[in-house]
Amino acid sequence: MKENGFFITTPIYYVNDKPHIGHAYATLVADVVARAHRASGEAVYFLTGTDEHGAKVARSAESAGKHPQEFCDEIAGLFQDAWKSIGISHNRFIRTTESDHIETVQSCLKKLKENGALYEGEYEGLYCTGCESFIQEKDLIEGKCPHHNKEPELLKEKNWFFRLTAYIPRVEQAILENRIVVAPDHFRNEVLALLKQDLEDFSVTRAGVSWGIPLPWDESQTIYVWVDALINYLSATGWGNTHAHPDAPSWPADVHVVGKDILKFHAVYWPALLMALGLEPPRGVTIHGFFTVDGQKMSKTLGNVISPHDLVNEYGADSSRYLLLTQFPFGQDGDIAFAKFKEKYNADLANGIGNLVQRVSTLVENFGLQREVVPIVDEGFVTSIREQMKGFSIFEAVDEVMKKVRESDGALAMSQPWKKDATIESDRNEVQQILQDASNSIVTIASAFEPIMPIISSEILKRFVGGNITIGVALFPRK
Repeated sequence: MKENGFFITTPIYYVNDKPHIGHAYATLVADVVARAHRASGEAVYFLTGTDEHGAKVARSAESAGKHPQEFCDEIAGLFQDAWKSIGISHNRFIRTTESDHIETVQSCLKKLKENGALYEGEYEGLYCTGCESFIQEKDLIEGKCPHHNKEPELLKEKNWFFRLTAYIPRVEQAILENRIVVAPDHFRNEVLALLKQDLEDFSVTRAGVSWGIPLPWDESQTIYVWVDALINYLSATGWGNTHAHPDAPSWPADVHVVGKDILKFHAVYWPALLMALGLEPPRGVTIHGFFTVDGQKMSKTLGNVISPHDLVNEYGADSSRYLLLTQFPFGQDGDIAFAKFKEKYNADLANGIGNLVQRVSTLVENFGLQREVVPIVDEGFVTSIREQMKGFSIFEAVDEVMKKVRESDGALAMSQPWKKDATIESDRNEVQQILQDASNSIVTIASAFEPIMPIISSEILKRFVGGNITIGVALFPRK
């Protein structure tokens, strides 16, 4: 960890549409990792935000009958509300229309030009509006963009280009030496294979796009939206601008959490741009896969685009966090089994953790053992779980904690303390030990789950404070 703490980022989300659970998943993963680092006593800077420039945003604003800035303000507000509702603990929500970011972007382009990393040229190629980037013909599937299933248009423009080819050997060496840790390993291998291909210099500007940041020395050119977006990670540090926040982190970032569709931008293009600026590359790029919802790709037509608000309204913030994060291991493609959420909620939360807490606290009160039973956290177990979460093994960490829940339930079912007689001293002593063990497990489970379910974990720990175990309302009402 760096002296000033652990610096983690999410992608900044494009504001051409409202937030959905695809955005929420990546943000939740980063949030859990950030909370696990904080719980270990580390300083953390967690950055997220919105990507607000480009032709696609301008068109979406026009369709909505709004000025682009008004449209961006509205959608950015929806993202901020969504992250608040689901408990995202970011330090800063950055927007690419903010003055400090604009200043940093223009400073970066000036520095790249000064360092000889840019040149003017003409480009003709296939442009995907959905990706807001040019796409090579070999990457098309049946003549269409693989991400948007649309045919790209042929564009010819005079732009400014970045000398990517000059920096590819340095990027490759940094990955091989793990100075840039690309994870999981199958994505590292994918990037290394990509670097062996004939990658070309790329355009950093567009002509004829009005909604964007002007190139400082040629205002007929707008800085390419994805170049603009990548630089947000640097803007947050105060580099190249005069509006640094007092708690701004120092560069480099420890890890960028991104989806595999933007792997090349973060693991190849971004490190190369940073090297051209004379800066260190990010220490890590961690990738998550794609997912479907109930076996189908998310689509407005199918009506399976789920808002974080809808999920929170149905299950509550902490339960929604748990349900989204426990569908499949991080880094793999998977399916969000939304149709089975109720079943999983009842099995793991209402009948699992919730029932265990309610049963044990009730037994403690019934036997009058509030003062005798003083719960103790298994710090070794909690530390182990936090380390797994810090390493993005969130699915595996949850599985381990839930085993402890089942073991505690099993021990109670075997010993059946509710059948003991509180007036018989031997029975009372035996029940005290049973409930001591169960209470130790409960506070350990709550402490381990704090990065995933912070509100519920806090409530459990309050109920089981030393020498004063109390009964409360059901933590997870059955659905």
